[in-house]
Amino acid sequence: MIRIIPAIDLIDGRCVRLTRGDYAQKKVYDGSPAEVARSYADCGVERIHLVDLDGAKAGSPQNLRTLEAIASAVSCELEWGGGIAGDAALQGVFDAGATHAIVGSVAARRPELFESWLSRYGSRMILGADVRDGRIAVSGWQESVALGIDELVARFLPLGLRESIVTEISRDGMLQGPASELYVRLQAAFPQVGFTVSGGISGMEDIRALDSLGLRKVIVGKAIYENRITLKDIALWSQNASSPASM
Repeated sequence: MIRIIPAIDLIDGRCVRLTRGDYAQKKVYDGSPAEVARSYADCGVERIHLVDLDGAKAGSPQNLRTLEAIASAVSCELEWGGGIAGDAALQGVFDAGATHAIVGSVAARRPELFESWLSRYGSRMILGADVRDGRIAVSGWQESVALGIDELVARFLPLGLRESIVTEISRDGMLQGPASELYVRLQAAFPQVGFTVSGGISGMEDIRALDSLGLRKVIVGKAIYENRITLKDIALWSQNASSPASM
């Protein structure tokens, strides 16, 4: 079964959601990030997706204290993205408690550096590929580069890339369903890589549809905050996904 990965996006140490990656369309939600993370972990999820939106803009992690608080509150895996632009930043993210690091802008603009991280950290590194109008977006989705998702994945495949989170920005925060065809095509083209669906999830019907397509992981954010997917839904799905019959 496809694995649900709940998302927590951070600005100024608070939980927020953007629409289509637009910082001007920001909605702040109640609850401390650590409390929210604990509620997800209590549902039995294996991993939580954390995005430092301040860091993505600034080019260096800005919410590491929040990461430390979350890591102290839960025992599940934590994947962290936003502002990882150099060795010190990456080490700081790991030291603060992240089990996996998501790297997007550096992978697109300084591929040699990401290659060195793949060699050093292996499966702890996740390629973050944010796509808008067919091109890769970088710097907190504020800019685009003349690079396609297939080209990006193919470059790192021989170096041991095993995970990639692909976000279709036009779907992000819109609750209008994911770009399923994109993920099915990518998974077929690069079977060695586990692609995580990100953007557009509106309810459990989307999760079930993605599962039926054989996709492996899906990030869910706004649908949870807007009560379209409940903690009970996540707990039941995670329980079924962990049972031997579902493997």
